[in-house]
Amino acid sequence: HYRLAHSIRVSNPAAITIEGASAVDTVLDISEGEGPCIQLSEGIEATVRNFRMTGFMGFEDRDMAGHMRTYGSTGIWGFGLKHCCAVNIANTERVLVENCHASRMSGECFVAGGRSRGAVKPGRSHTKKITYLRCSVTDSARNAFNDVMCGIENTDVLNCRVVDVGGCSWEGASRFVTFSGNYVRNSGTVAIGNLGPANRDDTYPDLGAGQTIVADNVFESGVCYGGCAVRSARGATQVIVRNNIFINFGSSAFEVGGGSYGNAYPSANTTVTGNIFDMTAVGQKSVARTAILVAADDTVVSDNQIYVRGTNDAAVTGIRLREPAVNALIHDNLLRNCGTGIESVAARTGVKEIVDAATFEAGYGAVPLGWQPHLYRGWTLAWFRGGKPAGSSEIESFEPLASRFKLKQPGDMKKGDLFEIRSDAANWNIHGNTIAGCLKPIVLDSPGSATSFLKDNLISRDGAAGVTQAIQIVHGQFHSSGNMINGFGGQQ
Repeated sequence: HYRLAHSIRVSNPAAITIEGASAVDTVLDISEGEGPCIQLSEGIEATVRNFRMTGFMGFEDRDMAGHMRTYGSTGIWGFGLKHCCAVNIANTERVLVENCHASRMSGECFVAGGRSRGAVKPGRSHTKKITYLRCSVTDSARNAFNDVMCGIENTDVLNCRVVDVGGCSWEGASRFVTFSGNYVRNSGTVAIGNLGPANRDDTYPDLGAGQTIVADNVFESGVCYGGCAVRSARGATQVIVRNNIFINFGSSAFEVGGGSYGNAYPSANTTVTGNIFDMTAVGQKSVARTAILVAADDTVVSDNQIYVRGTNDAAVTGIRLREPAVNALIHDNLLRNCGTGIESVAARTGVKEIVDAATFEAGYGAVPLGWQPHLYRGWTLAWFRGGKPAGSSEIESFEPLASRFKLKQPGDMKKGDLFEIRSDAANWNIHGNTIAGCLKPIVLDSPGSATSFLKDNLISRDGAAGVTQAIQIVHGQFHSSGNMINGFGGQQ
């Protein structure tokens, strides 16, 4: 039982193994100290295995360790005032952390940060491979596993257990990540991306970041932090979420986010397939929640099961689509006993500053603001004032770094006005889905386009009381054809 005042620091390891006799009896105890139990810095290869690690701040103190507002400055994270964690990795090339079990850590428990391949000078190293194998994080205030810079590559979190963790189960701004075979309960989001200007470097335009596979995991009951179990957002690209089980899930499950947050780009290129979402609220009050939210471009959602056991639950939405996301393919999903099966909505964002009569800067909000300068040229910008439509404009150009739109013609816009962005070719294809026993099987309440299709779906009333319409197109342009509707009589 080793009681630590400060970290065990290993600098420039060439090939070192730090190993305990067993993960039950060999304890690294930093409950009266500060810093990581083990700090790896630079070097080539290190292995850490068979330890139990304990700190001084548990799950019940998660708010104390969280984000705090300060007067006259930016906010701070509480754990920065006194920090402890299990393992911190800084630029070591290859690391294996095996059979290590941590609890009561104030900060990110297993964490890595450092330079990227594009910033490595001769004779220096950067992290090329990290594997966390058969580890666990329980009863801790903040994140379980974390990569904080986009330059870290090839991190695997495999066959680990995350229970009662007050921050993210995984947060990764890095590349080429696998989160697989894990069990997660009463913990925060698997947060993919989260790339802001501070952790995005010059390699981003060519290499991207956030490439992640989330596969073969079990998520039980809900999340205590972050709003959903898995989220791909803020610059993540090339993400696969497959073959996961969500059981008795009382929170939202998956989001591919398109919102804009201070030069943090939207996510894209996402596949969600083969998952089972049991959205039954057990032992808790049922709250509004969504199994799958699609709010970013280039997303495939297929072959998933989304259901509530027993009677339908009005608080559950199966699949929600948010425009102006384009290139969405939603097919061959089974949705049963949800409040709403499939729905579409429109995203709005406000005007932050007026530059001139034809130019304005957008604020942060739900509309994705991409990083390609040509992205929205020729698209329609629809205005809203006081909750009512206030005309439209054509977009001439967009400057990503400034979040600045230039309109083709001057407009009567004011600070605080809301706007939607609308494409002439949304390229939505919603087909081949089976929707049974949902109170609102399909509700489309977004602009749509000439390339938005709803076809060949099977919609069954299946005993759902009070249901009168199978498909509601509130407004927008959608092509509906070939849908098989059963049990609705003349109200289809």
